Amino acid sequence: MTGRLENKSAVVVGAGQTPGETIGNGRAMALLFAREGAQVLCVDRLLDRAEETAALIREEGGTAFALGADIVKGPENVRIIDEAKARFGRLDILVNNVGIGGGDGPAHRLEEAAFDRILSVNLKGMWLTIKAALPLMRDGGGGSIVNISSLAARGGGIQLAYEVSKAGVNRLTTSVAQSNARYGVRCNAIMMGYMDTPMAVSGIAGASGRSTAEVRAERDARVPLGGKMGTGWDTAYAALFLASDESKFVSGAILPVDGAMGVRIG
Repeated sequence: MTGRLENKSAVVVGAGQTPGETIGNGRAMALLFAREGAQVLCVDRLLDRAEETAALIREEGGTAFALGADIVKGPENVRIIDEAKARFGRLDILVNNVGIGGGDGPAHRLEEAAFDRILSVNLKGMWLTIKAALPLMRDGGGGSIVNISSLAARGGGIQLAYEVSKAGVNRLTTSVAQSNARYGVRCNAIMMGYMDTPMAVSGIAGASGRSTAEVRAERDARVPLGGKMGTGWDTAYAALFLASDESKFVSGAILPVDGAMGVRIG
């Protein structure tokens, strides 16, 4: 521990995780933030998963609370920020980590209901959380918002809704950064490549009827840097930099954390 977030309060939305053999991005971020001195409110649609993460933090001697909330409902986002204010009195860090796929496809096969559902969670829900948080952050003299995006914002062709939602996240990030700079609120995004998380690997394995070992090997082979996917900890350390005062002059950045996948041509 180096205390990079000492005396700071953080809300990590999507701090629970899909069951699996590796750690998810949200849980890794919540744990690392707490290890660096932050008080953390762990938010997830499923309260038991949020509580699992909060319990792990408390076991390590950190301060953490759990809250169940569904970010596609505007009042739920307000409730998240009200809880943070009641617990901490202020909000220094907001991490938006919620994202879904499932039922997606290319333009000619994608169903309208799936498009609406994915955009509602991945983009609209993130905007609603930011909207709820900004007054508290502005009144407190600033803060850091970290949005979790994806390399799918710039490449792909088989997951239209997911790709469009993450492209929207990138633009949401730059817009919020520009409109809130005068208030000391920074907003950045992490554009992730292939990560070895339960949601990604176990989710794909379950949907395709393959083993996690087969899916993991296939995804590893596509990563230029070392032939291996990143982990939730790679996401967490990037988020730690963007959440900390070390990045106090960084806002509106879209940071690739992708093992060089985004710069590969051919």
